[in-house]
Amino acid sequence: MNIPRIKTAKTINDHTLLIEFDNKHKKMYDITPLLKKDMFTPLKNPALFKAVQVENGGFAIVWTDSIDISEFELWSNGQAMP
Repeated sequence: MNIPRIKTAKTINDHTLLIEFDNKHKKMYDITPLLKKDMFTPLKNPALFKAVQVENGGFAIVWTDSIDISEFELWSNGQAMP
């Protein structure tokens, strides 16, 4: 399976991301379910959440050395935008 790379990641509100992939598709991804996991609880801080960056190569989005989400997760579970 060929998963597209992440081109851009933007925050829409305090829990939702708009991800654009290198195949021109865009998906919305809500992190709310992830906030129950210890690893992601710092993202309840809106300032940290808004500091999202795309990892070099587009294989993940990252906030800190220990908080990231893979392109596979975003592509598989994001909601397609029209």
